[in-house]
Amino acid sequence: MIRVHIICEGQTEEIFVNELLRIPFAHRNIDLRPSKIGKPGHKGGNFKYARLLSDLKMRLLHDDECFCTTFFDFYALPKSFPGQEDAKHLASAEAKADCVNFKLLEQLKKDIGEKPVLRFVPYVQMHEFEGLLFSNPEGIAKGIGCLDLMESLLEIRDGFSSPEEINDSPMTAPSKRILKLFPKYEKPIYGSLSAIEIGLDAIRNECRLFDNWLLRLEQISQ
Repeated sequence: MIRVHIICEGQTEEIFVNELLRIPFAHRNIDLRPSKIGKPGHKGGNFKYARLLSDLKMRLLHDDECFCTTFFDFYALPKSFPGQEDAKHLASAEAKADCVNFKLLEQLKKDIGEKPVLRFVPYVQMHEFEGLLFSNPEGIAKGIGCLDLMESLLEIRDGFSSPEEINDSPMTAPSKRILKLFPKYEKPIYGSLSAIEIGLDAIRNECRLFDNWLLRLEQISQ
């Protein structure tokens, strides 16, 4: 099978890959291998370029047959990360994502080399993992066990053209909106339960940038 390492921001993204992506991709002869950024045992987060570079070097330069990709949030991305400063001034989620992905690739070509980077697929989640959950607000309500919040969650979703456009202000990012309604929200537990409740198809249908990422990974097997 084709090995694809997914460098994740944290535990929730790792669970998401294992629970929702691994089996569909295995059917395409692609072995997705998620791991949190940094050394084994690290809790994740703090998605600094230097740490990502170290992880990519370890994989791309020591295994000529593997592929790598990323799964991290644009929200709270360090200013020093390639493309972050340029992207934050752009209007749409797509423009921001394209900017970060392009700048990241350009920097990696300098630091690793163009040939290994051919096996790297950049992906930044716009604007936050919880944006994916707003693909189906009812699924969030079921995942957190509060169906009475469904209307409030639907109202948030209806205020944007896409779940990926829900903005990244410290007060209005997707996770902050959920926390305001449900203060007990914990990303690894309730984020994972909600994602499983919603299902991959619904997320792909609602989140075009996320879907495009998976399409690129699917094409590896071709």
